[in-house]
Amino acid sequence: MLKKALVGHALANQLNLCFLALSFFTRLPVPKGINYSPQKLHQAGQHFALIGWLLAALLGGVYLVIAPYIGTITSICLLVMLSLLLTGAMHEDGLADTCDGFWGGHTLARKLSIMKDSQIGTYGTCALICTLLTKTVLLSALALNQQLILALCIAYPLSRGLAISHVQHLAYARSDTHNSKSRPLANPMQPRALLWLVVTSTAGLWYLPFTSTMLILLSCLVLRLILKWWFSKHIGGYTGDCLGFAQQVQELLIYLLLLAIIQSHSGITSTGILAL
Repeated sequence: MLKKALVGHALANQLNLCFLALSFFTRLPVPKGINYSPQKLHQAGQHFALIGWLLAALLGGVYLVIAPYIGTITSICLLVMLSLLLTGAMHEDGLADTCDGFWGGHTLARKLSIMKDSQIGTYGTCALICTLLTKTVLLSALALNQQLILALCIAYPLSRGLAISHVQHLAYARSDTHNSKSRPLANPMQPRALLWLVVTSTAGLWYLPFTSTMLILLSCLVLRLILKWWFSKHIGGYTGDCLGFAQQVQELLIYLLLLAIIQSHSGITSTGILAL
C-alpha cells in the first residue's frame, strides 16, 4: 500500500509539473489549483519538449482537417498564426528582443535594458518578418512533399529541448531576477530530468534513417554551440529572450534540413521515413 501511495504521489507530482509547463509555455487552459512554486516551475522545464509534442499534435490535427477544403498554402498560413496564438508568441517575442538588444546596444547594461523594453525596434521587426516568412515557405514546401506532420513532430519538441538546454552551461545574465518570469528555469537540471528532456526531444527522429538523424542532431548541436558562444559574447550568459531566439532558429534549421534531405533523395515512404 505504501509503495502504491508513493507511486501515486510521484505521478500526481509529474502531472502537476506538466500542467505548470503548459501554463508557462502556452496559452492553453489548465486546471485550477495547480501547485506552483519557483522550484516546481524549474522542475517543469524537463517537460518543455512534451509541450512541443502537444503543439505539434494540435497543429497537425488542424492541418489535416482544413487542408482538403482550403488548400495547402492557405492552411500553412493559418497554422503559423494558430501557433502564435497557442504560445502567445512567447518565442517570437524572445527572438525580436534578442535581435534588438544584441544589435541595438553597445554595452551589457544597454543590451539588457533594450531586451527588457516591451517596444519592438527595427532589428526585431526585421527578424520577425524574415523568420515568419521563412517558416511559412519551409512548412509549405514540406506540406507539398507530404512531410508536414513529420516535420512538426521533429522540430517542435527538438527545438524546445535544445533551447532550454542552455541553462545547463550558461549563467543567467540578469541581476534583477525578482521581476523575471524565466528566472526559476535558470538553474541546471538534475541528470534524471535532463535525460527525460533528451529522450522526449529526440523521439521524433526515430522515424528517420540513421544518416538523416545524425545530420539533424549534429547540425543542431553545432548551432547550439554557436548560440552559446554568441550569447556569452554579448551578455555573458542568457535570458529568457535568448531561449526564445534559440528555439526559433533551431526550428528553422530543422525544417531546412528536412527539406534538403527530401530533395536529395529519390523517394519517401508513406510513413514519412526518408528512403535512402
